[in-house]
Amino acid sequence: MTETITITLNGEAHALAGPTTARDLVSGIIDKDIAADGTPVDGSRLGIAVAVDGEVIRRGQWSHFTLAQGHSVDIVTAVQGG
Repeated sequence: MTETITITLNGEAHALAGPTTARDLVSGIIDKDIAADGTPVDGSRLGIAVAVDGEVIRRGQWSHFTLAQGHSVDIVTAVQGG
């Protein structure tokens, strides 16, 4: 039986089937496969940063960072403008 956890994602409650890594979460949100090093399998660019409880998680660590009940996750994207 899969455990369900609730995190706060960009200020909103979000239920996840646990265990879920930061890589799994990002991959599901952007609908792209992401390699273990945090890069998209299709070779595109992400322009995404992930912070958990206020601490930035390095892209190379997304595969190893398992989200837990109550974590507050912020996913932000780079925006180009002038």
